[in-house]
Amino acid sequence: MTFQRFIPLLAVSVSAGLVAAFLAMHLSPHKNLDLTPKSAVPALAPGPGPASYAPAVESAAPAVVNIFTTKITYEPESEVLEDRLLQYLFGDGLRPQPRRRLQNNLGSGVIIDPAGFILTNHHVVADADEIRVVLHNGTTLEAQVAGSDPDTDLAVLRAEGSDLPTITVGDSERLRVGDVVLAIGNPFGVGQTVTLGIVSATGRNQLGLNTFENFIQTDAAINPGNSGGALINAYGELVGVNTAIFSRTGGYEGIGFAIPVSLARGVMNQILNRGRVVRGWLGIAGQDVTPELARSFGLRDPRGVLVSGVLEGGPADRAGIRPGDIILHINHRAPRSAHDILDIISTLPPGDKVEIRGWRKGREFIAEAKVSERPSLQDR
Repeated sequence: MTFQRFIPLLAVSVSAGLVAAFLAMHLSPHKNLDLTPKSAVPALAPGPGPASYAPAVESAAPAVVNIFTTKITYEPESEVLEDRLLQYLFGDGLRPQPRRRLQNNLGSGVIIDPAGFILTNHHVVADADEIRVVLHNGTTLEAQVAGSDPDTDLAVLRAEGSDLPTITVGDSERLRVGDVVLAIGNPFGVGQTVTLGIVSATGRNQLGLNTFENFIQTDAAINPGNSGGALINAYGELVGVNTAIFSRTGGYEGIGFAIPVSLARGVMNQILNRGRVVRGWLGIAGQDVTPELARSFGLRDPRGVLVSGVLEGGPADRAGIRPGDIILHINHRAPRSAHDILDIISTLPPGDKVEIRGWRKGREFIAEAKVSERPSLQDR
């Protein structure tokens, strides 16, 4: 074959190949595979988040105060100066006088009412002999404890002032993990400071901090002096009262806790209306039912709360509840933990009767108990 004859054959072959490829691409019943790389996570649409939280801080900060407390103590007399021989030789002039000592503490608070009612932590003002409140503008006011609730670590102060700036109270029940929050307070006494973070968790309990726990967890920096200060949302609304931190060093490590304003509101209202917080009480101690305990008591699955102790003469004792009983229902509510029983009973007013259904020695039982008022920490 000569070179001149090869060229037409080559052109025919190429043309035939192109036609075949065209027909295969456009007439094939199978779709083409799209091999373009795609992200496994769809791109997020631009959100409405603010470029600055200054408006929220400007709205809330004037209602956050610094609290300075003083406790007066007396140091014991020296053992050397109490020696009877020295007193005999040198007379009563050597008898020392107890030394007066001042213990200072600092914290923060939030003005809830323009008449001067301030929400803070119980541990900030506990046993204080003098309380001073410093406003955002530098004004100093004297304050007294209007009421306190150690079980939730909350207290209400009454400052000697009027027309004070107040904070807008938000809805802590609507908080979600990931929501932006800001903590405002007086860490280490350096002055009012704002820190930013998110809600890390909600409903934290059984931390051993308070009797009643339902904490908001946040990574907004909370340090000593922030206690009692405001946790606000991105709109400047109060959603929590900064209370505690989880730390191995005593400083901020990314885990802080705030009491939700929904809990604080109820405590504050009771303090202002009754002078104290009244809660229901049965006088029992309980522990969660594990799968092993459930099998040993003849239950098919782990449910209810095991009664580990009953206070003699208390409401549960008078109702016939015994250690070793498993409480399955209280007024048709099924507690899943000892913490649940505490919450259920504490919300009931003293004098109410409750139906208790449980499991005892392989059989169900029903009892009725009359709720009493929960005694204070000093009376327990």
